[in-house]
Amino acid sequence: MDWAHRIAVAVCTVALGLAIAACEREERRFRETPSGVSPSNIRLGEIQPGPAVPTPPATGPYEANAYAIAEGKRLYTQFNCVGCHANGGGGMGPPLMDDKWIYGSAPANIFATIVEGRPNGMPAFGGKLANDQVWRLMAYVRSLSGLVRQDAASGRSDHMQVKKPEMATDREIPTSTKAEHPQ
Repeated sequence: MDWAHRIAVAVCTVALGLAIAACEREERRFRETPSGVSPSNIRLGEIQPGPAVPTPPATGPYEANAYAIAEGKRLYTQFNCVGCHANGGGGMGPPLMDDKWIYGSAPANIFATIVEGRPNGMPAFGGKLANDQVWRLMAYVRSLSGLVRQDAASGRSDHMQVKKPEMATDREIPTSTKAEHPQ
């Protein structure tokens, strides 16, 4: 029976090794300033004065990071985004849970909106937030419309649940243009 015991130990060792290799844990980047897109090189449309700039990325650096999205949710509350946008359903400010985005739903457009502000009410937070905080806030805002991976979006709130969690939000593809939403 000694050979059977050795085979069982070998099989268990191989199975454990495969299980450990198959585990994929998200990377948590706590203190980082993402490179690439900054408010000065974001295109809001096809026609824009000045030299051609690179196309902004399709996703932000934290959209697959549950911890960063949760931090964005905390920032959303701390900077009183709830005051204008409610919990994403809109109020004084436009809703963030639908598929109609005035200035676009691309990460770079949301980044620019947060940093530079927008006419008629959206304040500029550029001097109050670091770039990595803006990217985290942007990831949370996109999660409100289901534009991030559901396994990365927040599954619970830290207080009483008044709406379904972001990870249960169906993905909606924003389809707005400036003509649909006059300033």
